[in-house]
Amino acid sequence: MVYITDAHKIEAASYQKIQEIITKEHSDFVFKNPYQEAVLKRVVFTSADFDYLYNIQFSNHAIEEIVKVLKNKGTIFTDTTMVLGGFNKKLLDRLGVAYRCLVNEPEIFKEAKEKGITRSMAAVEHAAKVEGPKLFVFGNAPTSIFKVLEMVEAGQMESVPVIGVPVGFVGAAESKLQLHESSLPAIAALGRKGGSTIAAAIVNAILYQLKAEDKEGQLFSPSGKGYCQGK
Repeated sequence: MVYITDAHKIEAASYQKIQEIITKEHSDFVFKNPYQEAVLKRVVFTSADFDYLYNIQFSNHAIEEIVKVLKNKGTIFTDTTMVLGGFNKKLLDRLGVAYRCLVNEPEIFKEAKEKGITRSMAAVEHAAKVEGPKLFVFGNAPTSIFKVLEMVEAGQMESVPVIGVPVGFVGAAESKLQLHESSLPAIAALGRKGGSTIAAAIVNAILYQLKAEDKEGQLFSPSGKGYCQGK
């Protein structure tokens, strides 16, 4: 049996097949821009699920706001180490972008217990106090989305871009719909589908597209360092 063993060739062949299926079975679907195309194709590549072509929605200039965070050495906050574990950290480090997962920090455990809230919610409250541009990336905890929306509405945190793709049956669809309908720049996977791999795939797709557009290599210099707390 002859089969492909080179990872790059496998990925290239997969993307070719994805485009063939889109052309054949989703002929009316049109990508709005290169970033949207990069995100949707990588999510399909990750999941083998073409429903994401329609489930993932972009609102309030989400891509532009996310790119601003990346270009300005901001911090990415995730709801689980599983999400953070899927990031291309080499590219984030070169951009000087920090990446943090706070849910397992002792301080977060304490605050969550004292306030009677989830650790994901306590982590959002802590993240709100961190200086600099922020990007929230949630793949598992709907309460993280609800807390961000609550804090922004209450004036306790400035508007921030959010990638919200929690998977599940309790609160997942509701939180993502509220996020999509809010004023925040957001990428949301409407409905029950989502998860850690989808969240990481979206971030990586934006990173790869940004790198592809960085013809002179000025953004991705080998400097800066990210980190995760609670990994």
